Amino acid sequence: MFTQRRHQYCTGREILFPVVGQLADMSDTFVVVGGDAAGMSAASKAKRADPELDVVVFEKGEWVSYAACGMPYYVKGDVEDIDDLVAVEPETFREERDIDLRTGHEVVDIDPDERVVTVVGEERFEQPYDDLLVATGATAVVPPFDGMDLDGVFTLHDMDEAAAIESYLDDEAPETAAVVGGGYVGVEIAEALADRGLTVHLYEMLPSLLQPFGETVGETVADHLRDQGVRLHLETAVSGFAGGDTVERVHFEDEDAPADIAVVGVGVAPNVDLVADAGVELGPTGAIATDEYGRTNLDGVFAAGDAAEARHAVTGEPTHVPLALTANRAGRAIGQTVADEPTEVGPTAGTAIVKAFDLGAARTGLIDEERAREAGFDPVSVTISAPARAHYYPDATELTVTLLADVETGRLLGGSLVGREGVKRIDTVAMALHAEQTVSELQNADLAYAPPFSPVWDPVLTAAKVLSGKLD
Repeated sequence: MFTQRRHQYCTGREILFPVVGQLADMSDTFVVVGGDAAGMSAASKAKRADPELDVVVFEKGEWVSYAACGMPYYVKGDVEDIDDLVAVEPETFREERDIDLRTGHEVVDIDPDERVVTVVGEERFEQPYDDLLVATGATAVVPPFDGMDLDGVFTLHDMDEAAAIESYLDDEAPETAAVVGGGYVGVEIAEALADRGLTVHLYEMLPSLLQPFGETVGETVADHLRDQGVRLHLETAVSGFAGGDTVERVHFEDEDAPADIAVVGVGVAPNVDLVADAGVELGPTGAIATDEYGRTNLDGVFAAGDAAEARHAVTGEPTHVPLALTANRAGRAIGQTVADEPTEVGPTAGTAIVKAFDLGAARTGLIDEERAREAGFDPVSVTISAPARAHYYPDATELTVTLLADVETGRLLGGSLVGREGVKRIDTVAMALHAEQTVSELQNADLAYAPPFSPVWDPVLTAAKVLSGKLD
C-alpha cells in the first residue's frame, strides 16, 4: 500500500518507513491498542475527521482517558475522588463519539501480513485492521529488590495503583514512608505522604534530585524538601524491603530503617512486548521507532505515546519522552493522518514542570553540558536569580534561571527554572527552542511587564542577556 523511504539513526542502523501521501485507498477500519492519552486522542480525531471510518479501541484495563499526572494529588487528598481524574467517560466515547471502545480487552498478537490483531476478552478473537495504532504506554520499572511483593510496597503508574495506595493509607494508617527515587514520582509522592502526616524518607542513588532538571534545580529542591521535614538520603542505593506479610523495613547499603509503606518510582519502560514478534523495529532508546508521521517500519502500523520514540527538537535525534502532551499531540496527528490528512506528530523538547511543596521546577531542551557535547554542540551556560515580580511589589520572590547555548552558533539549547512562582515561564524558553532561536533573539523578545507579574526585564530575558554577554 505504501512505498518506503530510509531513515538512519545515529547508530547507523537503517529502518524503512512508509512514505506518507501515497495511500492506495482511505482505510476503512482503524484499530487502536491502548485507551489513554495517545490512543483516545487518535481515535477521537480520526472519527471527527472521517465519520465514516470504523474506529475500534482495545484497552486491557478498565480506565481510559485518565490524568496519570494527577495521581499524586489524589493520594495527597487535593483530588477528592479518583474518578475526577478521568477526562472523558467511556460511555461518552461510545455513545457521543461513535467509537467502538472495548475495555477489558487485551491485544496479544499482531499479524502485519494479514492485517489482523488477536484479542483476548471474554473470548479470544481476531480483529482486522486497515490502519493500526500501538499506544500501549509504559510500565513502572520494578527493580529486582527483595520484598517488592510485600503488602505496602507500591509503584505508582496507573489508576489501580493510586487507588491501592490510598486504600492502604486509610486502612493501615502507616506512620513512616520510604520513597525510592528522586524523580517526578518520588518528589510528588513525598509531598503527598508528608502532607498526610507521615514521616517520609526519600532515597536517591544519584547525588541530586530531579536529575533531568540539572544540578541547580536538584540542589534547590533538596534544600526545600529538607525544610519541609522530608529526610533525604542522597547517593543511597536501596537494596530491598523486609517484613512478614507487610513491609516493615527498607534496606540500603549496610543499613536498614523503619518503613511501613514504600513507594518505588525509579522510572518507566516502554511497553513493546506486543510488537516484538511482529517485526516492528525498536529505536536506540528501546521504544518503538517512528518517523515524523508516527509510522513504524510496517505498512499501516503507527505508534505513539509512552511506547514510542519522538524526534528531539534540539538534537534532531530519536528520544523517549513519556509525557502527557507528547502523547496527546502525537495521537491527534496520527488520527488526522489515518483520516487521509497527513500530519506530522512534531518534535519534543522534553518540556516538563513539577511541584515540590511550595516550589516549582521546570526544564526544557538540553540542560546537561555533557549531553550537549555528545550531541555535537559546544555548550556554555549561565545561572541567574532575579525577582519573579517587581522587587518592590509585595511578596516578590526569587526565580532562578539556567540557560544553555552553543558557543559557535549562539543557538539556545535548553533551560531550567526553579522558584516559588513564575516557573511556567519555561514555556517561553521552549518556544524559543522550537523556533531554533539564538540567545540574542530570545534576549530581544517582547515579553509582558506589570509589577504584579514581572520586573521590566523578565528573569528569562535577564538570563539571556547574561548568556549573550558570555557568548560575546
